[in-house]
Amino acid sequence: MGGAGRIGGLWFCLVSAPAPAYDGSFRHDVDAPTAPQQRPVDTRTRADAAGRTDAAAEERPGRGWHRHPALAAMGLYALLRLSGLVVLALFAHRSGADFWSLLHSRFDGIWYVGIADDGYDTGLVGHHPKSHSTLPNLPFFPLYPGLIAAVAAVTPFSTPVAALIVAWTAGLAAAWGIYAVGAHLGSRRVGLILVALWAVLPHAIVQNMAYTETVFTALVAWTLYAVLRRQWLTAGLLCLVAGLARPTATTLIAAVGLAALVAIVRRQDGWRPWVGAALAPLGYLGYLAWIGHRLGSPSAYFTMQEKYWRIGFDGGASTVKTLKKVLIAPTSLPMYVSALLLGVAVVLIALLVLHRYPLPLVVYSVTFFLISIGTENYFWAKGRYLMPAFALLLPVAVGLTKARRSTVLAVFGFLVLVSAWYGTYLSLQWKYSP
Repeated sequence: MGGAGRIGGLWFCLVSAPAPAYDGSFRHDVDAPTAPQQRPVDTRTRADAAGRTDAAAEERPGRGWHRHPALAAMGLYALLRLSGLVVLALFAHRSGADFWSLLHSRFDGIWYVGIADDGYDTGLVGHHPKSHSTLPNLPFFPLYPGLIAAVAAVTPFSTPVAALIVAWTAGLAAAWGIYAVGAHLGSRRVGLILVALWAVLPHAIVQNMAYTETVFTALVAWTLYAVLRRQWLTAGLLCLVAGLARPTATTLIAAVGLAALVAIVRRQDGWRPWVGAALAPLGYLGYLAWIGHRLGSPSAYFTMQEKYWRIGFDGGASTVKTLKKVLIAPTSLPMYVSALLLGVAVVLIALLVLHRYPLPLVVYSVTFFLISIGTENYFWAKGRYLMPAFALLLPVAVGLTKARRSTVLAVFGFLVLVSAWYGTYLSLQWKYSP
């Protein structure tokens, strides 16, 4: 059977397998008393007898995707993202646009590629011919451009192509990590559906662009997975690296720190949660310290963001003001989409809390949402800002595991079309960053 046949078989198994029973009570193992020397237990959803039987059957080695579920998750992710790219390529050809340039040479991609080629500015005034800007490039965190430069240095590819290689590879790593979180909390089917939902978000085209969303989401997923398994050193190190990827790593630092604090108060796992919590913020703080040293002020990063890039934290005042305008006056499509996604995020956060999902997932999701709405300006990009908060999709994934095959197919058929259409619109029609 060819590759397309194997993926088709995977999708059939996904939508036709019996769903595990779910009573709405995910429990994280840091919430349960554990002897100091006891090994972490892989806690899952409490289920009735029938549900446990289905879950046990699902975990047995078998044929096809059941033997390599992580590879199946990455294959499903690649197939769904490929569908969006094919649609974009077709319409780009019809409009005379260069398909590859749409992915690696627009907006943030220009800045990251420029940093990989020429490094960071030495002051608050930069000279960037490709972006036609004199704004400083220092707000862009160093992990992604560093990876781009490394790939370009060891391969024959140009820097823009290296940027896509890093983003696409990170997308597969993110899919694997998202699957691991879903499977750990629920079942393999929950993990697969969670990956599929993330792959067809309205702004999912950004996952294939020279942006940091995939790199950061991969680090978030694996950090949260490590926390759920109480692997504190791994979680701390991954969170440290995430702090070099995006400023929103503060939300992940909060999740790791609070989970570690719970373990410390309950005297679990000895010295490891102390070290994990201490490691978590070092990447983020280290980059801020480097900028402060470079510009001669401890608060240089935040001053630069507000004064030059018009990105500050106003507690949501700008978001609320813009939201009122969206509701009472005609505006552009991305503004409506962002307003809708913010509303959906509120509902999903409520479900995370009411269904008692693990504390680290709730803390990360809530703080990420608050940071997203609390950041002023760029309202049209709020949906993209929320993309790394994949844990918000868990209630939807669990719900779909109980749906009929025809319902799951209809839902994903609709989401694939919407994601591909909206991604094409953002790439070809929208004049600003997606």
